[in-house]
Amino acid sequence: MTVQNKKRQSWKQDPEAVRSDILKVAMAEFAANGLSGARMDEIASKTKTSKRMIYYYFGDKSGLYRQALEEAYREVRAGEEKLELQDLSPVEALRNLVEFTFDHHSRNPNFIRLIMIENIHHGEYLEYSEVIRNLNVSAIDKLEMIYRRGLEAGVFREGITPLQLHWQISALSFFNVSNRATFSLIFGDSLLKPEGQKALRQQVVDMVLRFATR
Repeated sequence: MTVQNKKRQSWKQDPEAVRSDILKVAMAEFAANGLSGARMDEIASKTKTSKRMIYYYFGDKSGLYRQALEEAYREVRAGEEKLELQDLSPVEALRNLVEFTFDHHSRNPNFIRLIMIENIHHGEYLEYSEVIRNLNVSAIDKLEMIYRRGLEAGVFREGITPLQLHWQISALSFFNVSNRATFSLIFGDSLLKPEGQKALRQQVVDMVLRFATR
């Protein structure tokens, strides 16, 4: 059986797995090379399908990029859902959310690079993605639930919005990945080593908790 026939057979047997495989490869390619630098031929060669099938699934390169961006957001929000924050005290819920965000971003640099690339494009593709807007509503809803419970319990201070909390958590966790190359070249890589990352993780948690608690 030829390689092309094997790809065609895989597509017919499990189209969702093939689609997922395309998105996984595309996320890595776009993160590494940007929207303009990524090549559809290269993406096709690394997947279980063909260039023609990629166009069938995603329409064109822009469509593939947008859905790769959506998948990146879907993964982080799915991870948040598994935390079951509603079963924890407000402080522990906030702690777990901060720890998860720091760890997710640290372990998934492609997610950070995709967001950086989308910012280079001034959010052009995100703006027209209802999927991403709907996904990210849940991020604020979770923080609103945690913050409201914290206020009711008398452990969080007043005058903070869930959006501000989300900004603080995202900013601290994002910079840890987005500026790795330049920061380490200027100041050395001690903070990027396991012990350095462990210390930063704890400091980020402490800073957010001190910001939120009374």
